[in-house]
This record gives sequence, structure tokens and C-alpha cells, in this order.
Amino acid sequence: MSVKTILLIILFIWGLPSTYFRSNFRKIVYQTDDWKINIKPLFKKEIKGLFVNIFPNNKKYIEARKHYRSYLLVYLVLFIIYSIIN
Repeated sequence: MSVKTILLIILFIWGLPSTYFRSNFRKIVYQTDDWKINIKPLFKKEIKGLFVNIFPNNKKYIEARKHYRSYLLVYLVLFIIYSIIN
């Protein structure tokens, strides 16, 4: 198995929990428990919430943002490595 194939498999596996992290983060940012938030293409507030502290007193938001940022950073690094090898 080549390094490229292994990285592709790792990218795929690492992408699986993205639904959980994004759903959790979006529910806090848009202040809803409705499942439909996961399929709506609302990005502006989500992006703002990722880079700006929109709820400074909400510890749940800050913790979810930290986990989501960490997850996305690892995903980005894996993608860049895959792109360079490709």
C-alpha cells in the first residue's frame, strides 16, 4: 500500500466524526436543538463563531469551539500533506 493510499484512508476516517463536531458547534452557535440545523447552509454566523468569541461567557461554546478548531486543524494538516504527496 502506498503512502498516498494510506493518507487517503486516514483522511476518510478522520472525516467521519466531522458530523458530530459540526452539529454540536452549530447547535450552540445558532442556539437551537433542532436537527435541521445540520442540513441548512447557514455559514456566516458559524464562521464568525469559529474565529471570533461571540459568546464569551458560554463555557459550552468555548469548549465546543476549541474541539472543533483542533479537529479542523488536524484535518487541514492531513489534507495539505495529502496534496503535497499527490
